[in-house]
Amino acid sequence: MIVMKFGGSSLAGAGRIRNVGEIVQGRIKYKPVLVLSAMGDTTDYLLEAAAGALNKGFVTIEKIEELYLSAISELALGAPLQREIKNLIWELGSLLTGISLTRELTGRTRDCLLSFGERMSVRIVAAYLRTLKLNARPIDAWDGGFLSDSTFGQAELRRESWVRISSFLPTLIAEGVLPVITGFIAKDENGNITTLGRGGSDLSATVIAAACKAGEVQIWKDVDGILTADPAVVKDARPVDTVTYEEAAELAYFGAQVLHPRAMQPCMKTKTPVLVKNSYNPAAPGTRIEAGPVKNAPRIRAITSKKNITLVDIVSTRMLGQPGFLAGVFSEFSKNGISIDMVATSEVSVSLTLDGEKDLTPVMRELSEYAGVEVKTGKAIVTIIGDVRRSSEILHEAFGICKKTGIQVQMVSHGASKVNTSFIVNDDEAPSLVKELHRFFFDEMAGKKKPAPKDSPSKGGSALDPKKKEGR
Repeated sequence: MIVMKFGGSSLAGAGRIRNVGEIVQGRIKYKPVLVLSAMGDTTDYLLEAAAGALNKGFVTIEKIEELYLSAISELALGAPLQREIKNLIWELGSLLTGISLTRELTGRTRDCLLSFGERMSVRIVAAYLRTLKLNARPIDAWDGGFLSDSTFGQAELRRESWVRISSFLPTLIAEGVLPVITGFIAKDENGNITTLGRGGSDLSATVIAAACKAGEVQIWKDVDGILTADPAVVKDARPVDTVTYEEAAELAYFGAQVLHPRAMQPCMKTKTPVLVKNSYNPAAPGTRIEAGPVKNAPRIRAITSKKNITLVDIVSTRMLGQPGFLAGVFSEFSKNGISIDMVATSEVSVSLTLDGEKDLTPVMRELSEYAGVEVKTGKAIVTIIGDVRRSSEILHEAFGICKKTGIQVQMVSHGASKVNTSFIVNDDEAPSLVKELHRFFFDEMAGKKKPAPKDSPSKGGSALDPKKKEGR
């Protein structure tokens, strides 16, 4: 058994659904379970419709109707399915009408609203697969065993889900059914629809794989796998063959849109391999994510960057030798709901980074009573993912590149995972530093001539491109 997850761009219209059908047909002997996102830009359309209903009091769902009904027509899927989808669209319209009348959009209502894309997507794709003589059955996630808590917008799956999923899906597969399941959504104990938050569809796929002891999870995107850098910055970035779970998690955290670290946790527990593939270029080998260590792996896997970072320097000689300094610092950020990313410390000082610009007025007021605080905005994190056993030489060479390019490193962090080394530099310096680091580690050190830039089959998208969206 394998689990195959297809994101929104892989299901952007009738042509893409046909392509998915070909991919699935080629792997039917492996007894696949499909996990689907909503088609194309459905999420944007739904949020746009909700904003119109909430703020302007009118309901418009023409874009959604056009996307789904035109796919049914182009795929010649027939009147019964069309009626089923129209019923769902009518339910969606009724929900939006309620929002427009009450001028209220609760977390529960928003989750229900966002579920319609996945619910329509699985019905259309399953119907198309049946035209290919595959015994496909659409399944809403809650009918497949997905039970969550009631944290709307960021629900966590309950432990019972694993038991329910592992007893439900293998039985269907044994009966020759091809399950086509909604990603991203679940229901709580009260029967309310919930969403699993960022990376939710990937999480749905990895939970199924882990619960059912699948041989592999395939995450089908619109890129050739994980690349050595963002091709918007480095034109000759290339696919990475294999990375460990830890390396993939660090890449995702520091700006790469690969898999959300949360989505990888189920497979990390069961050591289920994950394969990132390109639905626009199925012949490409993709990137394999596994427990590791990876044999014959290069010392550097990838280089990424994350902009719009705030750097906070806190110094207090009054706290020399006194316990509780760091606890006090972190407590102030926690009380104000501010998450800290990177940290570098000494006995009397701490430097830390925050994602984006935050209102630090309350924090600074409290900390200034016993420490000097300096806040610097417009910073970027440049991260090298590589072999911990060679970290000294990597640091030496990376600092050499910084010196050569005249870039002043403002903070350094060697992560607890021991697979990443990160530098803080100015926002406008990050692209040139990434280019130079990539040129040195992937071209000069490899002793190879740089390949000529070429167009990506995915129109330049990248698993290291933080602007690229692949659905949920």
